[in-house]
Amino acid sequence: MNLLTKLAATFALACTASGTAVAQAPLQPTPAAAAVDATAAMPNAAAAPLTESDLSTFFGGLVPYMLKRGDIAGGVVVVVKDGKVLFAEGYGHADLKTRAPVSTATTLFRIGSVSKLFTWTAVMQLVQAGKLNLDRDINAYLDFRIPPAFGKPITLRDLMTHTPGFEDTARDLLPATPAGTNLERYLKAHVPARIFPPGKIVAYSNYGAGLAGYIVQRVSGEPFDDYIRQHILQPLDMQHSTFAQPLPANLAPLLAKGYASASDGVAKPFELANPAPAGAMTSSALDMANFMIAQLQDGRFGDTRILSRATAELMHSPQYTAAPGLNGFDLGFYQENRNGQRIIGHGGDTIVFHTDLHLLLDADVGLFVAFNSEGRNGAVNDVRSAIFHAFLDRYFPYRAPPLPTATTARADAARVTGWYESSRRNQSALSLLYLLGAQHVVAQADGTLTISGMTDAAGAPLHWREIGPLRYRQVHGQSLVEFVADAHGRIRYFASGEDPTELYQRLPASHSLGTFGPLVLIATLVILVALLTWIAGGWMHRHYRQPLALTSGQRHARLLSRLGAVALALVVLGWLALIVTISVDVLLLVRGGLVPWMYLLYALGVLALIGTLAIVANAVQAWFSPRRGRWTRAGEILLSLAAIYLAWFIVAMRLVSFNVHF
Repeated sequence: MNLLTKLAATFALACTASGTAVAQAPLQPTPAAAAVDATAAMPNAAAAPLTESDLSTFFGGLVPYMLKRGDIAGGVVVVVKDGKVLFAEGYGHADLKTRAPVSTATTLFRIGSVSKLFTWTAVMQLVQAGKLNLDRDINAYLDFRIPPAFGKPITLRDLMTHTPGFEDTARDLLPATPAGTNLERYLKAHVPARIFPPGKIVAYSNYGAGLAGYIVQRVSGEPFDDYIRQHILQPLDMQHSTFAQPLPANLAPLLAKGYASASDGVAKPFELANPAPAGAMTSSALDMANFMIAQLQDGRFGDTRILSRATAELMHSPQYTAAPGLNGFDLGFYQENRNGQRIIGHGGDTIVFHTDLHLLLDADVGLFVAFNSEGRNGAVNDVRSAIFHAFLDRYFPYRAPPLPTATTARADAARVTGWYESSRRNQSALSLLYLLGAQHVVAQADGTLTISGMTDAAGAPLHWREIGPLRYRQVHGQSLVEFVADAHGRIRYFASGEDPTELYQRLPASHSLGTFGPLVLIATLVILVALLTWIAGGWMHRHYRQPLALTSGQRHARLLSRLGAVALALVVLGWLALIVTISVDVLLLVRGGLVPWMYLLYALGVLALIGTLAIVANAVQAWFSPRRGRWTRAGEILLSLAAIYLAWFIVAMRLVSFNVHF
């Protein structure tokens, strides 16, 4: 798993989006399905019978193999159809020490961001009751205010489509103690900056889901946990499910142990999650089957209802897409249309637990999978996708038609080439971290594209062929990517049907990794070489007792320039070390342990900017000094140019902002 995926997994906090690369953990969704070209459905008569017997054979051969290959301790698969559980089976172990098997009825999994579906269902219940309005300013329901921005308020519809415009947040997503999970206190202390107009740009937001849960709590007059239990879990007979953290005494022994990998074998402690409505729920497989049945039956479960038919249909209706024809959002569910099927769902992740829920609305079929390990190199993400795709291909086979390549393929490929930054990002304090996860779109000689973050299970880049104006389909696949231009034809962003939770906005050349990466490296090497040269030169002058013939002013200027170079080197190397540390231990990020180090680096950044002035002043003095040789003067000029670029980099990447809101 690359840095972005791991961080995203962390940021997502169990709830926490498609992970890409630089930061993108827990609470993060991992949409597995791609958008389907609606004009391309070609039925295939080779569908296998969707029966308990065939499912048992199919999953019995597939899942154990994937667990072993991915180094995953255990998992569970449930399929529902026509209002009933058609298939349910556990695989591997819930506890490696005792070798306890996974039970579909009583083994509990942390479900991460799938928890949001219960929060959104609660919102729709209150909308149905007339107590909430999807299009009213959410400040009307809060006892604190979301600061105004862009001249437009945030609504519940914006929260449910992940378009409130908030920047991403990670700090305190995984608190160390239960005291850190107080919903009201968390929300009031972590209000994120607004970086987009509401309703315009999708950027997955755990904080937004937390706000929705808090609104449910305030409007209903019931604690959030109690509301979910009384109005959703009890009517659905979900007796092994809860939002409580830590788990109640009667459920705690049933929780599967969570592992980094099966071979590691060290059970991880219970993962607390913030904000709770975004990813704190724990449930069993059969309990989740009841929830799927209720959603597929338009709110009905047996003789009871959690939603009216009209409300459920509204909840399952399209609300937002980043590009026409691509998968987007319904109200809370994201679209996973694939194989000619209308599919909605959600994924969820903590650090060690990983889940996916998929509802085939027209087929009245639901699929839920959960695992208790990340697996080798994050293998669980590919396992989830592979299981879902294999399930669809076996029981709902589909063959994409051979659409011709657009005549503009080569020209458009050159037009869209460049670097793109995720809309799901933190700009206040971690802009550099997120920039490291930018996607690189590269035009190939045959007119196809590759996108750095889009690879197959083996890590090989996927190729994309233009089938319409700025619309690309995966070569030998059905996934779609579309580039969106402004009124002047300038490319603004691209969106993928594979992940509706974010889009990628085009970066200026100065902020692209392909530009600043090499330049920062070169400038830092120049600084380090200068420091080593100064050290070696000082030793030689002392050894041969030939001191530099410098005036007192020149000596002071030279000393200050050395200190400035040291500060610049420390800033660059310090931030690099911080990023590497996060990639190794994301808990430092989500529990706020980085804050003291960030303040230290911010202070060093200020000293580095002052030091840059000293370096430039020394270079100017050396240039006009008759006693300094040409190579000395050239070296001082080169050093000043490197320092000026690094100073720009420090300012542009907000490395002196003293902001720790992330």
